[in-house]
Amino acid sequence: MRLYLAPMEGVVDYQVRDLLSALGGLDGCVTEFIRITDSSLPRRVFRRYAPELDNRCLTPSGTPVKVQLLGGQPDWVALNAQRAVRAGALAIDLNFGCPAKTVNKSDGGACLLRQPERVHSIVAAVRAAVPAPIPVSAKIRLGFEDASRYLDNAVAVAEAGASELTVHARTKVDGYKPPAYWEYIAWIREAVSIPVIANGEIWSPADFERCRAITGCEGFMLGRGLLARPDLARAIRANVSGEAYTPMAWSQVCQLLHRYYRMSQPNYPAKHSGNRIKQWLMYLQREYPQAATFFEQIKREREPARLDAAFEAAA
Repeated sequence: MRLYLAPMEGVVDYQVRDLLSALGGLDGCVTEFIRITDSSLPRRVFRRYAPELDNRCLTPSGTPVKVQLLGGQPDWVALNAQRAVRAGALAIDLNFGCPAKTVNKSDGGACLLRQPERVHSIVAAVRAAVPAPIPVSAKIRLGFEDASRYLDNAVAVAEAGASELTVHARTKVDGYKPPAYWEYIAWIREAVSIPVIANGEIWSPADFERCRAITGCEGFMLGRGLLARPDLARAIRANVSGEAYTPMAWSQVCQLLHRYYRMSQPNYPAKHSGNRIKQWLMYLQREYPQAATFFEQIKREREPARLDAAFEAAA
């Protein structure tokens, strides 16, 4: 069994990867997507998205990190994959799943699923461009408007030489609305010879067990579920092994958030320094009722010292 942290654009930055991987239970992470258009990106761009490049592509706690690229032009994506490898990347992931309108209007993400031949061309170009020992993987949704070409896209990725495929079990039109259609992942897994990672609507160990039973997968990607419950990967592993497990208490979650606030504080003006915390608290409300009250408290604070005091009081 393998558990991965999903690449959530604008949410899971390198600091979140650091904190969540340090809790334990994760086998790997993927960076936020690096957008590729018609230019060759400098090394500093790859390092901005993936500071782990300077640590052998590992988080500080030692969890491997893939560099994710997003773009619709095979030659440019391939060229930048080469540059990412020269910058230190040890694995490349390709994004065919982002549902954002701005991304899809710019010939990237899930819009490419309308044309499986383009998906194949991009994966094949990257596979040919980077050294053989560098794994090339991809993430797809079930489709754009509907799931009619879900298998065409999965086969395109596999036949182009990818080493692994992650499937978010919804279409672009579905967005993040439940349910996730895990049965499609099972059909994909039966049709391709490469490992398939299941993604979508895994919020608890019970969800994990249902997803595993339906898909037959041994690899799983956790996104919003891991933000709502930061110790979800550990809880899943304990459940699988039959070990007793005590979930993180709210006070422990507050300590985690406080560390994130301290880590991210230099990146933002003082008046915006609590914004990323508020974003995380929105997810946490699903599992921790206290998060709603704390969100309102943080929303009122602007001074770093008062924010620090609020965290300390909550913990």
